[in-house]
Amino acid sequence: MEIPRNPTRSVRIGTVTIGGGAPIAVQSMTATSTRDVESTSAQVNALHAAGADVVRIAVDSRKDAEAVAQIRKQTEANLAVDLQENYRLAEQLAPHVDKIRYNPGHLYHHERDKPWQEKVRRIADVAAAHDCALRVGVNCGSVDPEKVAAFGEGDSVSPMLQSALDHCNWLDEIGFTRYCVSLKDSNPQLVIEVNQKFAAERPDVPLHLGVTEAGLPPDGIIKTRIAFEQLVSRGIGDTVRVSLTVPNDRKPEEIVAGREILADISAGRVRSVVQFNADQLNIISCPSCSRVENEAFIELAEQVKEMTRYAEEHALTIAVMGCRVNGPGETDEADLGLWCGPNHVNLKRGDHLVGVFGYDEILTQLQTELDQLIAARVS
Repeated sequence: MEIPRNPTRSVRIGTVTIGGGAPIAVQSMTATSTRDVESTSAQVNALHAAGADVVRIAVDSRKDAEAVAQIRKQTEANLAVDLQENYRLAEQLAPHVDKIRYNPGHLYHHERDKPWQEKVRRIADVAAAHDCALRVGVNCGSVDPEKVAAFGEGDSVSPMLQSALDHCNWLDEIGFTRYCVSLKDSNPQLVIEVNQKFAAERPDVPLHLGVTEAGLPPDGIIKTRIAFEQLVSRGIGDTVRVSLTVPNDRKPEEIVAGREILADISAGRVRSVVQFNADQLNIISCPSCSRVENEAFIELAEQVKEMTRYAEEHALTIAVMGCRVNGPGETDEADLGLWCGPNHVNLKRGDHLVGVFGYDEILTQLQTELDQLIAARVS
């Protein structure tokens, strides 16, 4: 069967075009330290060889940006750069990449008194001057604080949706239309809901689909498949990423999984009636990326999954995050959250910090907190 497509505008990213009826693109993100030029170049090329249409690199400093300029010389892949908290790095990066991704929620970390519109205009001007596309990347764990405050507690979809719509309207107003949007959550049902609502409001804007912190395979692939089947089969989605918690040498599995899911949807091999089981233990973990400061995070995520098997029948969420950029905020909604630093792991219960523990201590502490939660629920 032919996958129906929303009539979105065309957006060129280097040698690939998304939207406008073009084939759905598949992309991934590097997990090596960006400053390690050789390792990151090798991973970019491995992803490119696996069929990645776009490869994204996270940049958190000027030294990272300098490394991207060197990486550009060692690959033919279409490169996207993920601006973290310093939007001003766009000027240093734009000459070397094909797309710039910024997070509306991260625009508040620098120059807090400056309106976000002014910052976005600066990013857009730089992108236009250097033949770059943009992605407005809205993420459940780092939403524009003003949007969060405007909606009721428990409504995570409306702030994300309004943030995306406001940024699209502003980019249109200043005359920059070479952009796409992503709205990601770790819950596939919320990914489906927010993307359907956005597509109804702005069917012209290409969408990048993904379930953030999908976790370890095969669970992470299943969660992502549920979202993709129910969105792509309705014509929603122009580029996709499967975000998996895997070691560096297995990152190309994200590309393989993405293409397999799209092929199944195209052939009608779908399970779109499947609903993610909200009545059982849900472990979410972020995909390994260059922001991770200790690769032990990946092994820890696997250990958490194994250790918590005894609690599978309890409707609790455990989040395992690999960095200080997204970890603090994206563990707030979990019953228990772990975000990992270079030498220690921060353990949270909801949005409250339980303590900071060594990697050799954290599993014991996590089990203690998990047992307490279970006991409170069954008593």
